[in-house]
Amino acid sequence: MSVRALGAVVLLSCLVSPFPVHATEEYALRTGKNCDACHSDPAGGRGLTEEGVRFQQTLGEPPAPAPRTPIHRAVRFAAGFAHLFTAILWFGTILYVHLILKPAYAAQGIPKGELRLGLVSMAVMAVTGTVLTLFRIPSLDVLFHSRFGVLLTIKIGVFLVMVGTAIVVVVFIRPRLQSRAKQKSIPTKGDMALEELAACDGRQGRPAYFAYEGKIYDVTGLGLWRDGVHYGRHRAGEDLSNVLWEAPHDEEVVLECPVVGNLLAAPREQVKVRLPHEKVFYTMAYMNLGLVVVVTLIVALWHWG
Repeated sequence: MSVRALGAVVLLSCLVSPFPVHATEEYALRTGKNCDACHSDPAGGRGLTEEGVRFQQTLGEPPAPAPRTPIHRAVRFAAGFAHLFTAILWFGTILYVHLILKPAYAAQGIPKGELRLGLVSMAVMAVTGTVLTLFRIPSLDVLFHSRFGVLLTIKIGVFLVMVGTAIVVVVFIRPRLQSRAKQKSIPTKGDMALEELAACDGRQGRPAYFAYEGKIYDVTGLGLWRDGVHYGRHRAGEDLSNVLWEAPHDEEVVLECPVVGNLLAAPREQVKVRLPHEKVFYTMAYMNLGLVVVVTLIVALWHWG
């Protein structure tokens, strides 16, 4: 599981149907005509035309009735809102972590906050998605033989794959990542290469260091660097020499921090070996990024294809 912990373009990917339309798309498939041939509204819905009534009477199964009671409408609205809001959190986090932070952010062990967000998001998506599907799909025949139903089936399959990768990572991969991180020797003082400095990221009890103009500064325990993050923008374990201009203070504030060593210009000679469980983690992380793109494509086909 990549860190979930969910951009705006993919928000609609989690809605089973953003429009209150209760027509069955197999009608259009079987007749080869546009929606306005059977509906008084060119977009579908509302009343049926005479041709639409005749066609409906030829079907062995009537279309699913629209929810009529206030309770039905309230349940569908609540489920849709929860589905959409969860999509913002889950898919937005996936995109941010993969495109901005990179999966290496969680390679030392997925943080508990992101882990909870991912698990809760999947549970909410499963429940609300089921509710919305029951409102929209009247029968299995529609699910597998209409354009909308086939796309929905594919989207459900993608979701199940993402859930499966999450289970594998939480149960098997995450404990090994954490064990591997504990076994690595973390420098506490002295000169460091950038690769060594990256281990001092302030998370999970590790010291919080950053480099500035060739010096390494210690901000461990400072309230403004909680968990190695400064105002949600800058992270410990990095060279921040080129980002001081973004700060509202001068370099005097930086120079007041304790110096623990110098930043080495060249990395130390090391043989970096990536263990099998780490390879699996990175593979699943980028696979989930690709699945987000697939879901976005499905939504585009629903509404504009």
